[in-house]
Amino acid sequence: MIKIGIIVGSTRPGRNGEAVARWVHDHAVRRGDAHYELIDLKDYDLPHLDEPLAAATGVYEHPHTKRWSDTIADFDGFVFVTPEYNHSTTGALKTAIDFLFAEWHDKAAGVVGYGVSGGVRAAEHLRQVLGQVKVADVQVAVELLMHADFENFTTFKPAAHQEDMLSKLLDQVVSWSTALRPLRV
Repeated sequence: MIKIGIIVGSTRPGRNGEAVARWVHDHAVRRGDAHYELIDLKDYDLPHLDEPLAAATGVYEHPHTKRWSDTIADFDGFVFVTPEYNHSTTGALKTAIDFLFAEWHDKAAGVVGYGVSGGVRAAEHLRQVLGQVKVADVQVAVELLMHADFENFTTFKPAAHQEDMLSKLLDQVVSWSTALRPLRV
């Protein structure tokens, strides 16, 4: 069965990303078409890049990098849940991606963004980064607006149409992850 990791892209205290990622996960597991698992960057406590060699070498010295490598290598695709900070994704998510290289190759990903503008610029930037590590990003994205999908900008209450967009995103992530599987074997 295809394995899809749902990555919580914020480590900030009081973040909205955890509630959004749980919504993605809860919706996804009801589908029964893949194995879905939450991956919270907060649980990995990755520092700013501290490996002496570039990630492209695949030679890792630190236990936190080896643990992160083992986690990401185990998945066929991803859903990245990212807020938009200053027209981009979070530093923590960018660092987590930069820690590895080959572990990302030939996998599919979708983006669920949230922010004042629905996280569209964070998603756009994230797509550029993912392309460099050979992740195929799917066309559909979920754009959650702080004024429409969050009560008082803090309590996540997605509008009804967001679940339909999430279903379309998951359809594409699963189908692309399946299609890319022969490249990963």
